[in-house]
Amino acid sequence: MQIFLETERLILRRFTAADVDHLASLDKDPDVMRYINGGRATSRQEIADEVLPSLLSYYNRPDGFGYWAAIEKSTGLFIGWFHLRPPGYTTDGAPEIGYRLRRSEWRKGFATEGCRALIRKAFTELGVERVVAEMLFVNKGARRVMEKCGMHHVRTFQSDWPDAFEGAELGDVEYAAERDDWLIWDKEN
Repeated sequence: MQIFLETERLILRRFTAADVDHLASLDKDPDVMRYINGGRATSRQEIADEVLPSLLSYYNRPDGFGYWAAIEKSTGLFIGWFHLRPPGYTTDGAPEIGYRLRRSEWRKGFATEGCRALIRKAFTELGVERVVAEMLFVNKGARRVMEKCGMHHVRTFQSDWPDAFEGAELGDVEYAAERDDWLIWDKEN
């Protein structure tokens, strides 16, 4: 197992071909997918043919950006994933932090723990000056995670979602953290 990052309760490791069923199980939960596509499951075939190969392609990059499977240390179980996508994927152009966790793992602090660790790595090891996160305005849980990670609301905007679903009409929000400000915040928190 290639460990990318370890926190108090999590191991973030590279995805492997053996993770197809983990990802399919995660993406079949309508609550997990609610703010991504309105709750529609991603088929196992789509995971195997498109999603997983896309995630694995990040490991060819020399810059340290990508997606990682989140494993709970105490149980050894897959609980979701985290990403630190390289510059260019967001409207801001800065690297983007994100996550997707099993519903059973919500409200346990895992999202905050994993995101804070990735933000710290971005600022201290990868030379990043700004990290952003984008989510639907109605996703109050994700917004709160970003606030608990030391990020602040930058703007509200409207994305062009391919499929209309409840909440998308209220727009998206961008949260951000600047390196120097965040490093001070992190020491205090």
